Amino acid sequence: MGKRLEGKVAVITGAARGQGRAHAVRFAQEGADVIALDICRQIESNPYPLATPEDLAETERLVKEAGGRIVARQADVRERVELKEAIAAGVAELGRLDIVVANAGILPMAMGEPEVGDFVDAADVDLVGVMNTVSVSLPHLPDGSSIVVTGSTAGLVPGAADNPIMGPGGAGYGWSKRTLVSYVEEMALHLAPRFIRINAMHPSNCNTHLLHNDGLYGLFRPDLEKPTREDAELTFTFFQAMPIPYVEPEDVANLALFLASDESRYITGQQIGVDGGALLKARRGSGSL
Repeated sequence: MGKRLEGKVAVITGAARGQGRAHAVRFAQEGADVIALDICRQIESNPYPLATPEDLAETERLVKEAGGRIVARQADVRERVELKEAIAAGVAELGRLDIVVANAGILPMAMGEPEVGDFVDAADVDLVGVMNTVSVSLPHLPDGSSIVVTGSTAGLVPGAADNPIMGPGGAGYGWSKRTLVSYVEEMALHLAPRFIRINAMHPSNCNTHLLHNDGLYGLFRPDLEKPTREDAELTFTFFQAMPIPYVEPEDVANLALFLASDESRYITGQQIGVDGGALLKARRGSGSL
């Protein structure tokens, strides 16, 4: 039996660590070659450190170790020309493009006075960055390709990411993730005649830097002056219906693999949670179900 992505090439944004790295490694294990892109520098409104060139180099090492070829480039999803050049370089080296995983995302949070620029930064990466990635990838995609977008369960739950405590950046994150729902559905209709499918994954709390930082710990444990990871994890569990504090990046990568493979050839325009029942629990609690 062949590998599920044998002979395919995938571009993955935000690939230097976290969910992006998990996608890259999982795809390589199943036979894909990877164009791994990441900004690898800080966006000042983001309260936790973003990935580094060293992180991207580690993703490159792991993909090669898994048997895949890889083109790893620093690229900012907010800059369409920069992104276009990086993807074109990857396609030139690897020969084709079949899969797009628009994964890069940030969660700016006000650590002092709220800044409107935090909303702009969140929207530029989490929404515009996705649309830029899809736009510059489309000319390279053959019929039957797959596009996978990373959404967010927290972005879909009212009062979660857009909690006023999180400031304009949290509002921008939530608005972007909600807007991606209609973007994916609209694009699915336009891409359907070419059998190109596009779907969104909505992870719950995920064991990455976006979750593990002092700002999020303080949001989950406002009763403590300086909560630790252990303090926060006690309350992370209440977000999901299943008694877990978070999912792992590999849990999301397993869904990305299915959506990238031909096994999902007639699945398009869908919003799929990897959330331990978090969205269902939130809807039941609000009385909307």
